Amino acid sequence: MSLVKFNGKRFPWNESLVDFFNRDAFIDDDFFNLEKSHPSMNVKEHDGDFEIEIAAPGFDKKDFEITIKDDILEVSAKKSKEETEKDEDYTRREFNYSAFTRTMQLPNSVDQSKDVKATYKNGILKLNLLKMEEAKENQKKVIEVV
Repeated sequence: MSLVKFNGKRFPWNESLVDFFNRDAFIDDDFFNLEKSHPSMNVKEHDGDFEIEIAAPGFDKKDFEITIKDDILEVSAKKSKEETEKDEDYTRREFNYSAFTRTMQLPNSVDQSKDVKATYKNGILKLNLLKMEEAKENQKKVIEVV
């Protein structure tokens, strides 16, 4: 019998099991990560409009629903896919479902009577919301520091 240095633990696997049951190992997966449920969004303000870009790869143009109501812009998309393969001895069925909703309060300077231009290319949904004429005239004034 050989001597093995005792490290103070009775069971060498005890610590890994304790760690496993003390942490949320079952919900560390990306499926349960809530931060990934909203796609990234950029908002740019130009002289005559606002440009909103939403990163939503894997969708089609028909998957999006874009609405404006009570100064709230809502962009949502839903996509589902189901695939079934049948053979004599087995049936394989796979499905996938993706959905998101992003909402934002529109500034008073957005002209809601004008149409919103929406394009989708290379996984990026781009919206252009025109400003009211009064807002275009009230551009920011640069003040020189002396």
